[in-house]
Amino acid sequence: MPQTFVTEEASTLVRLRTLTLLRWMAVIGQAAAITVGQRWFGLDLPLGPCFVVIGASVITNLVASIVFPGNKRLSGREALAIQLFDLVQLAALLSLTGGLSNPFVLLIIAPVTISATVLDARSTMVIGALAVTFVTALAFFNVPLTDSTGQTLSLAPIFEFGFWLAIVIGVVFLGYYAHRVSSETRAMSEALLATQMALAREQKLTDLGGVVAAAAHELGTPLATIKLVGSELADELEGRPELSEMLEDARLILQQTDRCRDILRSMGRAGKEDRHMQQAPLEAILREAAEPHAARGPHLHFDIGPATPAGGSAQPAILRRAEVIHGLRNLVQNAVDFARRDVWIDGQWTERRITVRIADDGPGYPPGVLKQIGEPFMRQRATETSAQGRKSYEGMGLGLFIAKTLLERSGAELTFANGGDPFLTDAERPKRSGAIVEVAWPRDRIEADPAAALGNNRPLEA
Repeated sequence: MPQTFVTEEASTLVRLRTLTLLRWMAVIGQAAAITVGQRWFGLDLPLGPCFVVIGASVITNLVASIVFPGNKRLSGREALAIQLFDLVQLAALLSLTGGLSNPFVLLIIAPVTISATVLDARSTMVIGALAVTFVTALAFFNVPLTDSTGQTLSLAPIFEFGFWLAIVIGVVFLGYYAHRVSSETRAMSEALLATQMALAREQKLTDLGGVVAAAAHELGTPLATIKLVGSELADELEGRPELSEMLEDARLILQQTDRCRDILRSMGRAGKEDRHMQQAPLEAILREAAEPHAARGPHLHFDIGPATPAGGSAQPAILRRAEVIHGLRNLVQNAVDFARRDVWIDGQWTERRITVRIADDGPGYPPGVLKQIGEPFMRQRATETSAQGRKSYEGMGLGLFIAKTLLERSGAELTFANGGDPFLTDAERPKRSGAIVEVAWPRDRIEADPAAALGNNRPLEA
């Protein structure tokens, strides 16, 4: 079965109506150019064959408008077929009107540019190769332009060669440029969508935790009432053998009440709208972010303390934002995935900055991609399967992109580096020889206001 030239992503980017509208514009322009050239400038053009070629585009447009709905999303093969037809139609019309001597030969770049925007690289290469082939053929196979006196209008050979070379360079350059820009735009859009989905998921989990905490708080009073009534009922039934079955039922009620209390206590520790949940000490935030990866093999080392004596010994409380926790969690996951035995998570602060540094003893980042880390859909580090059995892989760089985007949104600056030279022997390598990520915030962007932790006192309601 032959391979398709386009991917599924490219097949849903353009509607039939869009390409149909562009073709109608081309038809109008072609008909106007031929009419003006024949009537205004007195060119002797083969009007019959020219309008037959233009009519083929008109018929194709009409059939497409009747058979298919205008909002139809083109598949890869359909989009490629349309661009091939437009390229052949334009080349045929140019061959009837002077070939390279026709200044409108520049328009042969248009199908290549459209293909580079909506199709994949292989499809663009096919369209581009055909465009270069047609431009070359036009230099040898064409109907010369003549005026009403029969004089042939043609370019000097040197200008004709220069015109051909300029068009070939334009096809290559514009095709590559349009494809590169559109590919990066699509990749960035998909990566930002994934970032928004990750942040929405983290926010939902945070909101769910608040709902559970509120439920635990609100259900505490009725459960206490049930336990109190059950205890009094059990005391009254104690010592009355004829009511032993009812006593067992009362004890069962007490047992299940205690079970409900324990379940709610494990599901949520804080009350409804607890302001303590909105901020936490730096170490608590780091441990919460790293907790899902604590039992995955490498040992996590936490080192929390002031960077300088001027920073003070009191640990700062930072805002417990969903983007901060999720971003740090992605960085810890990346370190755990590639670490051999140890991952270090350091938290430090000065008078003006709060810094988190995550390092591992893995192979580190390839030196050639250090400057590209944080871009979406870029291959990450690869390593052999570790002793703990964690499978190695080559990622798409989306996790680091999400982490970088979320943390920069909170005001952080990220720096990626390697802790050691990859050419060192195992004996020469330092402990923190793998990748190092440093996240630094200005204190006023991330530090919480201690006075806002409890909020204002509320009067008792009668």
